[in-house]
Amino acid sequence: MEEVDYVIVGTGINALVAAAMLARQGQRVALYERNDRIGGCIRSEEMIAPGYIHDVMATTFALFITSPAYAELGPDLERRGLRFAHTQTPTGALMPDGRYTILSTRRDQNIARMEALAPGDGTRWGQEMGKLDRDAPFLFALLGGPLWSFATLRLLARQAWRRGPRGLVAFFGEALGTVRGWLDARFQSDLVKALLAPWVLHAGLTPESAFSAQMAKVIVYAVEGAGAPVVCGGAQQFLLAFEKLIGDHGGAIHLNADVASVLLDGKGNARGLTLADGRTVRARKGVICGVTPAQLYGRLLTPDLVAPAVAEATAAYRLGKGCMQIHYALSAAPAWSAAELGQVALIHISGGIDSVSKACNEAERGMLPAEPTICLGQPSVVDPSRCPPGGAILWLQLLEMPHRIVGDAKGELAVPEDGAWGTRITEEYADRVEQILCRHLPGFRATVIGRKVYSPADLAAFNVNLVDGDPYGGACDLDQFLVWRPFPGTVNHRTHIPGLYHIGASTHPGPGLSGSSGYLLAKALR
Repeated sequence: MEEVDYVIVGTGINALVAAAMLARQGQRVALYERNDRIGGCIRSEEMIAPGYIHDVMATTFALFITSPAYAELGPDLERRGLRFAHTQTPTGALMPDGRYTILSTRRDQNIARMEALAPGDGTRWGQEMGKLDRDAPFLFALLGGPLWSFATLRLLARQAWRRGPRGLVAFFGEALGTVRGWLDARFQSDLVKALLAPWVLHAGLTPESAFSAQMAKVIVYAVEGAGAPVVCGGAQQFLLAFEKLIGDHGGAIHLNADVASVLLDGKGNARGLTLADGRTVRARKGVICGVTPAQLYGRLLTPDLVAPAVAEATAAYRLGKGCMQIHYALSAAPAWSAAELGQVALIHISGGIDSVSKACNEAERGMLPAEPTICLGQPSVVDPSRCPPGGAILWLQLLEMPHRIVGDAKGELAVPEDGAWGTRITEEYADRVEQILCRHLPGFRATVIGRKVYSPADLAAFNVNLVDGDPYGGACDLDQFLVWRPFPGTVNHRTHIPGLYHIGASTHPGPGLSGSSGYLLAKALR
């Protein structure tokens, strides 16, 4: 029987951050991964043609390089080969009629561009970002800190003293607003709204979701400040750096090691794991699980070990919408009508805020959206090493996909009788997306070397935590966020079983590549 200080189930970004920090503290850690590679949603491979390196799912790391985890681990990771590539034009928006706008990493340029689109919009953008400059220390401490702690209590007390009680209440009242309400109240240009609205999708929200305005502001603030960095050579290099760091400090990573159950000692404390092959691992100090609630409380723990309230909350836990990924290997760079679009890292192609809202509603009702919001990434523009000279890579993400297909909102595609994502419907829907690309890129199909499509079902097959293709570990509506994530009775990353800890996208502070839940737990375990 192997014995370590902490055992960790899974090897997603939060598990890797927690393992690296604990190992650097002198703790002996061991990670167990059911797949043949580490990384969770982080993986890169030559899936289409030799020399074309595609990030299969996650690709941009703005939230990581602005996180406390990177501040602490960054130098060690860089010594082990981690490098990021950057661009000054991280994102943009493209409308069906060909109009577009771009957000750069220079606020003065963004103010000028928005002002040119609609008088007053640039001024208001400067005001909104200036307000975030002032609120950033409070916001990021709240969103990325341990919510149930004396530190957060002191943080709130200081804010109440500075703002006054009514001022603090007003702050939280404004934070609960929707992105639609914020954009309609502050901006006139439909292009500005098209630039900002789709970012709520990357927080698992819709334009009408409570708290979506605050999340959109925080994300775009990070993008304006940090850009949309990608890992040089592909996201796999990120994983290799973590693997080296953990190994250099005595940690071990076990692949093809499916965990069957969490072991408890005679006092009811979590003290190890049983693997699917029958082996057991003992943990002197604790068990850390980077999984969804259903995996933790429905598979790794037997029913008699799950408190009734936790079992009820697990059964009621809601998933978010599904995701589709489409990848292209191209023989030449896309022929955008505006040359500057060819230098943008991430472009949202949509009809604007109403189009985003409509596609979300269709997906939530089980419909294939008639006009999906397309997040189009150009990683080879930021990191030319991703493909041969002269070629290009496109990375497409669609975050408004139904889990089970009930119908086609456009009335064109034959829906499978069982509602399941299969090869035919997946490829046919990807054809719809490609038709949209061809409207903006004349001659596009002549440059296509190959295309690879992953449906929500394909993503779920990659990773058991991507249930029904939900990339965000569960719906991020307000009742499943902040102090209510994953459950109303959750206290930070502890569970009702002593020594058993829960991290990952299903826990505070939610999804994204910040590594924050792993960081917060590792800090708490010092």
